[in-house]
Amino acid sequence: QVQLVESGGGLVQPGGSLRLSCAASGSIVSINAMGWYRQAPGKQRELVASITSVGSTNYADSVKGRFTISRDNAKNTVYLQMNSLKPEDTAVYYCNADVVRFRHWLSATYWGQGTQVTVSS
Repeated sequence: QVQLVESGGGLVQPGGSLRLSCAASGSIVSINAMGWYRQAPGKQRELVASITSVGSTNYADSVKGRFTISRDNAKNTVYLQMNSLKPEDTAVYYCNADVVRFRHWLSATYWGQGTQVTVSS
C-alpha cells in the first residue's frame, strides 16, 4: 500500500556530487520522519541523515557539512544532496519513512529498495 522509490545513485569521482531522491506513494495520510541510511559490504547499516515532518534534521558526524537532507511534503519526497564525496561514502543507500496510512491507527516504517552509490576514481 506504500512504496518508496529511490533514484539518483551512480558512480562519481571523489570530490563529486550526487543527489538522491526518494518518493513515497500509496495510501498516505502524512509522513512523520524520513531518513537516509547506508550499508557498505560487511558493515552494519547506519543512519546518514534524518528529517522530521517540520524540517528538523540530524546527520551522522561523518557526513556533517557535506550532505544535506531535505523534503517536499507536497510530493512526499525526501532528498539527499551529497557533496564532496569520498570513497568511504561508497555504499547502498536506503531511504526510510514513517508513514501515517489511511484507515490505520498506527504509523508504519517503509524502506526503499536501495540505490548504489560508488565513489571511485
